[in-house]
Amino acid sequence: MKIFIVMGIGILIGRFLMIGKLKKWNERLAILCTLLLIFSMGVMLGQKENFISELSSLGLKSFLFFLIPTAASIIIVYILTRRFIDKKDTKGNDK
Repeated sequence: MKIFIVMGIGILIGRFLMIGKLKKWNERLAILCTLLLIFSMGVMLGQKENFISELSSLGLKSFLFFLIPTAASIIIVYILTRRFIDKKDTKGNDK
């Protein structure tokens, strides 16, 4: 529940208070935090002694856990883009 409250506060602040330079700095901070998160995940994985052998033994199930959601996301975005954005663009060209 706390996560939703914090997220809601963030949405409200982003919607009503982020303008101009603040928005630019917020984007930079978000990128920096994302890079820090990815780096720290890499450090945690690098500390495992058998990481390389574990990585090679993950197998087909792990590959499918990556492939199926990725492919489904791409297909859904493509369909929604063709359905809603292309229609919007053709309406704008008629004017």
